[in-house]
Amino acid sequence: MIVYNVAVNLLAVETSTELCSVALLRGGELFLEEVMAENRHSDLLVPMLRRILERAHLAPRQMDAFAFGQGPGSFTGLRIACGIVQGLAFAAARPVVPVSTLLALAEQSNEGHVLAALDARMGEAYLAAYSRNADDWDEVISPRLVRADALPPLPGRRWVATGSGFDRHPWLRDAYREPIQMRLENDLPRAGSIARIAARRFGRGAGVPAEQAAPLYLRDKVALTSEERRRH
Repeated sequence: MIVYNVAVNLLAVETSTELCSVALLRGGELFLEEVMAENRHSDLLVPMLRRILERAHLAPRQMDAFAFGQGPGSFTGLRIACGIVQGLAFAAARPVVPVSTLLALAEQSNEGHVLAALDARMGEAYLAAYSRNADDWDEVISPRLVRADALPPLPGRRWVATGSGFDRHPWLRDAYREPIQMRLENDLPRAGSIARIAARRFGRGAGVPAEQAAPLYLRDKVALTSEERRRH
């Protein structure tokens, strides 16, 4: 259990990558459950939610809001997180706060200027850049799908890079070698950072009805054709 200065009851789910995580803010206390799930998110998530609610001695109807990692990320993982949170929010008549998975990476870096990237497979990455502004973030590069021959410029220097996109794609590391001052390795979006961002936003009035919550995919295509695999 970790203590934060956030007075809200909020349950968050993050399943956009192989890491399956849930977080519950109870007033200023943060409860966490995490496991490397690979492709078992749908089997593991509900038991994890039950355990974290039991640990916090709360029921879903006692939440002020629900949050989820909106994406980008795994199509299946995003649908699982969105569907679970929608169901809980419908039943409790509470709002949902969607949070970008790339912004979650920036939040958990504890840095001020962050270039976040997730592996999108098929030789591509999901990318965004953020600068901290008090307790929130300014979007410097909006979330997008990128490849080696189509990368946005990054203004200035002293950026911190994080996420599986940098771990798995040398072309991404090479392209931003000059502005990147430091790289955080082997980090994935986590429900704890989703919960912290969502709680701050909820405190400012953010949140949508459950039926309006939706994943952020950034890509319509989920697999390469045989010819495209041969070219890769």
